Amino acid sequence: MRVTVITPPEPVVTPQEAAVHLRLGDSFDERSYLEDIIAAATQHIDGPAGWLGRAIGVQTLETYLPSFGVTSIVLPYPPAIEIVSIDYVDNSGAAITLDPADYELRTLLRPAWPKSWPSAQWQGCDGETVRIRYRAGYETIPAPIRAAILLMVGDLFEFRETVQSGGSVVSIPMSTTVENLLSPFRVWG
Repeated sequence: MRVTVITPPEPVVTPQEAAVHLRLGDSFDERSYLEDIIAAATQHIDGPAGWLGRAIGVQTLETYLPSFGVTSIVLPYPPAIEIVSIDYVDNSGAAITLDPADYELRTLLRPAWPKSWPSAQWQGCDGETVRIRYRAGYETIPAPIRAAILLMVGDLFEFRETVQSGGSVVSIPMSTTVENLLSPFRVWG
């Protein structure tokens, strides 16, 4: 299943919030550096390329499937907020947009009762006959995720190199607290 980001999320932590976390005061002259490390920390865990396997900031994703299957569809990178559109190729080869009255999104995407999924043209397991565009992410970021991003920003701000020297060379690990904060949100699989 291929997933692409159509509209990326806005930053979930602002440079001002990071400056407060880092105790930089009102005037800080490294705003662009803060923006860069906020983006790096967030991208490390967010969306299709992220460690969490979930969408954090609200973003529009598009996933492609070889068919609808029999019942419910688990959309990758939860939480799904809403379906933007569902398009598919029918058995005659025509491109069809599914009527929103024909499906519903709860935790899973499924046909609206008492309907069933339409028949889509089978193009093999790697075919992309069904395209689902949806908005995913948190409209309010959970506190543990926000705290983890701020901790990662703090680590990246404080330790600007991957090793620290001063008598001996020591590797600087990312905080285990970050992993502990994020683990309950990680999608395994």
